[in-house]
Formats: sequence, C-alpha cells, structure tokens
Amino acid sequence: MPEIQLGAHTIRTHGAQVARFHMHDWLILMLLVVIEIILNVIEPFHRFVGEDMMTDLKYPLKDNTVPFWAVPIIAIILPFTVILIFYFIRRDVYDLHQAVLGLLFSVLITGVITDAIKDAVGRPRPDFFWRCFPDGKGVFHNVTGDVQCTGLKSVIKEGHKSFPSGHTSWSFAGLTFLAWYMSGKIRVFDRRGHVAKLNIIFVPLLLAALVGVSRVDDYWHHWQDVFAGGLIGTTVASFCYLQFFPPPYDVDGWAPHAYFHMLQSRKVKPIIN
Repeated sequence: MPEIQLGAHTIRTHGAQVARFHMHDWLILMLLVVIEIILNVIEPFHRFVGEDMMTDLKYPLKDNTVPFWAVPIIAIILPFTVILIFYFIRRDVYDLHQAVLGLLFSVLITGVITDAIKDAVGRPRPDFFWRCFPDGKGVFHNVTGDVQCTGLKSVIKEGHKSFPSGHTSWSFAGLTFLAWYMSGKIRVFDRRGHVAKLNIIFVPLLLAALVGVSRVDDYWHHWQDVFAGGLIGTTVASFCYLQFFPPPYDVDGWAPHAYFHMLQSRKVKPIIN
C-alpha cells in the first residue's frame, strides 16, 4: 500500500478543493453571523423590576476589565493563531480547514444561543439601578410599581442582558475548542502520564475562567450568568470539536476525520511524523 506524509496537503495544492467541499458549511456560518447581528439589534425582554428588587441591583456601574473588543481576540484570534502555528509545522490543509471551521462554528453557535437567551430572559444586570437612574433618583409606576427608567436607552437596553454572560460563553467556546485541539496535537492522553501536557491544556481553560470571574468582579453579571455562559460555551465547543476531530484519546486523535476519509478514498496510509 502506498504511503503519504501528513504534510503533503497544503493550502496551495488542496485548499480550494477542501473549501468547495465544505461550501454549505461556510454558508451556514454566514447565516449564523446574520442571526447574531439581528439578535444584538432587537430589543430584549424588559421584565418587571419593582422597587424592592432594586436592593440587589445597586452595584456600581464600572468599566469592563475585559472590553468587548477583546472578546473576539480571546475567543477567535488566539485559537486561530495556535491553529496556524500547527499548520506551518505540519502543512496539512485538512487540519487547518477543519480546525478553523470548528472554531468558528463553536463561537457563532454559542453566540446565537447566548444572545437568544439574553433577549428572551431579559435579566437585569447587578448595576441596573445606575443604568436606569443615572442621577440616583428612582422612579416607579404608581400603579404597577415597575421601573420608569430615565437613563440612556442604549445603556438601559444593555442592562437587560445579564443572563447568560456573553463574555464568558464566547471565551469558553473558543478556548475550550483550543484545549481540545491542543490535547489532540500534543497527545495528552497517550497513557504515558506526562502531567506537563495537562498543564498546557489547562492554560486556555484558566484564561476563560478568569474572563468569567472579571464579569462578576465588574458587577456586569451575577454568578449564575457566568456559570451558565461557561456551560454553554464548553458544551457547544465540545460538540463542534468532536464533529470534526476524533477524541484526543483516540489513536487517530491527532488529525481531523476529513483527513482520514481522504486517505481512505485514495487507499493510502498516513505516516505520523
């Protein structure tokens, strides 16, 4: 049986072919982007907030420790950079394409789920009082007792998006996928007991956890919001990774399913460098 090296498939030789084969997946990604934009534009549900409920919503209005623009860098750019490094090492476009596709699906599916729940639930943030009443003077409806906000509309709108945490879900989606990806590449579960490999995998997970902690420290989220966001991101990323790659503990866990399907169709045998 003929053999083929892992590095025989580059962007130049096989990139267009691989992209065409997964054209429908890229179209679905574009659809997810459109849905995500719509979910961010529409007004979230404004749930009833009485005067007595404001007791738990008077935390100070602070700036973000992790700004909004940093989230795509943490969840997408950082994992993509690592994936690109492995591509330059092994020169396998199948691995590059499937990893990027899986990463984007992880983040976008997580984003759509997160923002759909945000809009439907409309839970007030811990700092909602100061968003609603920037002058510190509460105004409530004489009959219903509901809040009559006097603050900026955009600030109030954002104040109804506490559950779940988008920063946390996005971070866990991208960095959990990265942890799965790296565990397959460095063969964490090779049954040789190298704890150092585990420590490498825990780094992106720790970073995601610290992003979640910052959301509570900044009083932008309740702890339940962060927990739910982390759970959503981790779950979606795990499903997306296993859709494109074997489990890291599998004998073929170092490469995507598409790579082995290609070899099987050509009746060739991979060599692990």
